[in-house]
Amino acid sequence: MSIASAPSRRVLADVLGRPAAIARARALDVALVLTGAALVALLAKVAFFIGPVPITGQTLGVIAVGAALGARRGAAALTTYLLAGLAGAPVFAGLTAGPAYALLPSFGFVLGFIPAAFVAGWFAERAWDRKPVLAFVGFVAASIIPFLIGVPYLAVMLGIAGVDVTLAGVLDAGVWPFIVPGLIKAAAAAALVPAAWGLVRLAERRTRR
Repeated sequence: MSIASAPSRRVLADVLGRPAAIARARALDVALVLTGAALVALLAKVAFFIGPVPITGQTLGVIAVGAALGARRGAAALTTYLLAGLAGAPVFAGLTAGPAYALLPSFGFVLGFIPAAFVAGWFAERAWDRKPVLAFVGFVAASIIPFLIGVPYLAVMLGIAGVDVTLAGVLDAGVWPFIVPGLIKAAAAAALVPAAWGLVRLAERRTRR
């Protein structure tokens, strides 16, 4: 059984594979997972630092990959991304790669990308990605997931580094600066993904003529 077995609704990746009649084939699953991981890696390089955690294009990539591939393949893509970075591939934000990246305060957010992609895909499988408003709500929910893992991880690593950790300090370093950028990235995904579905519907109407 492939990674993408039995979704509630088709996602964009299923449309891609349908003409070749291998939407559920393992070969297509692997190709889509690797492509999703590569996309997140590219967007990770669009980054700037305002503290111990960089603002990057990763979250946009995580949401888009999860929505396009579906919950299971999306999570698999981000797991692949994580493992590639820990193996030494230069896929993470910044210059650090390999196991040493796990010692950085921002690593917890990367861990959180896996369930975030799953959540984005879960909403997409229920057709929330077809309409901008529903897509935005679902994508904002997915964007919150990395903070649930990343902020506690940030606090622990700062404490290990000898920093005097306070709630206000952790929120200043790992939450407040990312709210507006996160909303902007969720809005961008909520515009792009439904637009892609619009193109799919247009192509399908032309095919039926």
